[in-house]
Amino acid sequence: MAEQNNNKIPNKANKNNKKQRMPRFNLSWFYLIIAVVLGWLFLNSEGTGGGGMTKTANYSEFRQYVEQGYASRIEVNSDQQQVTMYVKAEHIRDVFRSAGKDAGGAEPRVVVEYGSTDKLEEFLDAQQEAGNFDGSVTYKKNDGMLYHILINFGPFLLLIFFWVFIMNRMGSGGGMGGMNIFNVGRSRAQRVEVDEKSKVTFADVAGQAGAKQEVREIVEFLKNPKKFTDLGGKIPKGALLVGPPGTGKTLLAKAVAGEADVPFFTMSGSDFVEMFVGVGASRVRDLFRQAKENSPCIIFIDEIDAVGRARSRNAMMGGNDERESTLNQLLTEMDGFGTNSGVIILAATNRADILDKALLRAGRFDRQIHVDLPDVNERKEIFQVHLKPLKVDNSLDIDFLARQTPGFSGADIANVCNEAALIAARHNKTSVTKDDFLSAVDRIIGGLEKKTKVLTDEEKRTIALHEAGHATISWNLQYANPLVKVTIVPRGRALGAAWYLPEERQITTREQMLDEMCSLLGGRAAEELFTGHISSGAMNDLERVTKQAYGMIAYMGMSDRLPNLCYYNNEEYQFSKPYSEETARLIDQEVQKMIDEQYARAKQILTEKAEGHGQLAQLLVEREVIFAEDVERIFGPRPWASRADELLENSEKL
Repeated sequence: MAEQNNNKIPNKANKNNKKQRMPRFNLSWFYLIIAVVLGWLFLNSEGTGGGGMTKTANYSEFRQYVEQGYASRIEVNSDQQQVTMYVKAEHIRDVFRSAGKDAGGAEPRVVVEYGSTDKLEEFLDAQQEAGNFDGSVTYKKNDGMLYHILINFGPFLLLIFFWVFIMNRMGSGGGMGGMNIFNVGRSRAQRVEVDEKSKVTFADVAGQAGAKQEVREIVEFLKNPKKFTDLGGKIPKGALLVGPPGTGKTLLAKAVAGEADVPFFTMSGSDFVEMFVGVGASRVRDLFRQAKENSPCIIFIDEIDAVGRARSRNAMMGGNDERESTLNQLLTEMDGFGTNSGVIILAATNRADILDKALLRAGRFDRQIHVDLPDVNERKEIFQVHLKPLKVDNSLDIDFLARQTPGFSGADIANVCNEAALIAARHNKTSVTKDDFLSAVDRIIGGLEKKTKVLTDEEKRTIALHEAGHATISWNLQYANPLVKVTIVPRGRALGAAWYLPEERQITTREQMLDEMCSLLGGRAAEELFTGHISSGAMNDLERVTKQAYGMIAYMGMSDRLPNLCYYNNEEYQFSKPYSEETARLIDQEVQKMIDEQYARAKQILTEKAEGHGQLAQLLVEREVIFAEDVERIFGPRPWASRADELLENSEKL
């Protein structure tokens, strides 16, 4: 990969080191300083505060008090042209009675404003010579301009500081990713700073060869556009990553950020929407403005279905004007009159079916890159990536792990590896073994074992008969999934469970689905045949069977009375059924007929294999867990096992 441009993408580690060296300012010190200053001003201010009583008098009254010998001492403030006369204790009532106040308190005083300092000094000298005043006279000045500023403007400065502090606290610190009252309409996109130590590349993305190839072309075009433009080609304006959760869509975007030598902006779809009207559209405009200023660049919008949901046809039926205005602005920015040369949009979603059609058209998202669940070979590659940091046993077979995890996403496989390491550590092992991985798979699929759950002998036998029914039916049907193990140890909310190894099919036939339905109904059929009653333990089985039957009848056209008809409705805002009430009754009848047929078929197989089923149930009661080898010992080898192995080998070769 080409070297990073230091002018465009600064080194994140250096920035973090600088931030760590910078001292942090604590606002509590600032508050303490303000409190000390205000306290000092309060204690040293004239005419307000202090102990005792204070009387404001005119100059004539002041002269009269001094001539009558009421003054104990006098302070003269030449800056403020103010005299403070402190009253003798024996004359307090004489001075403050005339003001209508009661005597009392410490250091009572009279505050007077005077005009001429020379005349004041002459008057005080004359009174001292006459014996009317025998106290001291002190002259002082205040603290100058700072004193006046603090007294006159201090409260206003405090109010301004408090207001700014509250505005900052309302947001999350400002900046491009913050949100306060001043930047609420700004984009919250984060510019990815690539760190050489922690960056993700395409080599870190296991599997998904097709998706990586399409995304790699976008990176290649940004690095070497002349290679494509010389042939008249144009780079796609946008690419939409579509797939189930956990398949690596966001990881692919991180790899693009690590591989591309251009600015990379990332944002979640929910970040556009805010409680304020018009904020979403404003953030879209600001995002693309930043992108144009830094072009060529890549914008990645994760979970775009939060803002790109199809617009409502009826404004009265759940329409959201704010969300729709945000979507309209996004559509305009992606392909409007303005040009976004050099700006490529990547987006990810697992709900492409609900996105607006205008968003998916060519010119906006030119490519839809499907990131599907990994097949057996891709799962092997993913296991190899996640097993690197683990200390695993040398005899561990990665091919076996890949076959044991059909339908697992990349995130699920990462979780399996982590759970296996935790289980091994829990048992004080020095390495992670095959049994730890199998326990981790069981933990993720079925939940935590609950061996302490109290079951009566009758309940335990009923659960054993139920699970043995599943195992017996699946072993004796051609298209049922191969059995791995059966347990009656409670896991999660299930009281028992059976593990199968499903074949990875691209298409499924009617016969295969009917065999699966019959196997699911085997537990309820075994309860009715061998205990004479039915229980609530089959609720999950019945739910799956009902959904599958309705799918076969209403969507796949697998009914004799409704052949080749599909009533699947993909319109989000379509509230009526796409068929009549008569057809609805016919669908219900066909579903009931199909389930009844498979239930009768399950009872017939269990009746024929009653002896083997009984041995299997008894073995389950004794050992709680049985494996495919135990079932084979009772019923003999499956006649279709060789065919299943052949299909598995062919898939591995592909």
